Amino acid sequence: MSASEFRQPTTSGRSSQRAGSVWLRTQERPPRRDRLTRERIVEAAVALLDEDGVGGLTMRRLADRLAVTPTALYWHVATKDDVLDLAVDEIFADVPLPPAAGEWQDDVRALTRQWRTVMLRHPWAPGLIGRPMLGPNVLARTEFLQSALVRGDFTGTRLAVTVRLIANYVIGAALTEATWRQSAASEARAQARHQIAANAAAYPTLVASGYLGDAECTDDELFERGIEAILATSSDSGVRRTQ
Repeated sequence: MSASEFRQPTTSGRSSQRAGSVWLRTQERPPRRDRLTRERIVEAAVALLDEDGVGGLTMRRLADRLAVTPTALYWHVATKDDVLDLAVDEIFADVPLPPAAGEWQDDVRALTRQWRTVMLRHPWAPGLIGRPMLGPNVLARTEFLQSALVRGDFTGTRLAVTVRLIANYVIGAALTEATWRQSAASEARAQARHQIAANAAAYPTLVASGYLGDAECTDDELFERGIEAILATSSDSGVRRTQ
């Protein structure tokens, strides 16, 4: 990045009042002696998020972890929202991009499998995916997904519908699984099963299907079957007619 691409900070020395996505703004020039980098900030932020979730991330805690003042952060990031956007894109770098040389369905399966794995590794992430996703890592994986579907003859509205189905499914699956894996959620799940069983007359189908109970399939198996169902459904003529 050249010097001309940096902007000087506001007179207050803080840039937190700047609006818009971090990906659409130029970065301010830090002081010459500033050894802090955006990369170090993002690395520390991801660690804090992994430990304490979004609620545990504050600019002050982030500054303390980096042994700097909160003011020093604002030369590199404008707001906590900037940090979250950067953190989400950072973990997407861990989603491998398989060589797009095989069947398009295999590429979709490989990408979504790893996408879910990474989000479960960082359980704070699924709840943030609705933010503007303009980072290079996110866009590269979105491009890979769409290009795989295009090779499967998905175009127009059919392409848009299928991308949304897949994205919502992966994010929703990761969010649900991450929540249920928490100890408090496990207790709530057991209480819910008991409540359903105690009212079997009102919920006969739920009781018969073992809803919220120990499933015959693992979460991994259920996820894989869900992707297969989406791919199969998206190939039906009913989706084609939405073009």
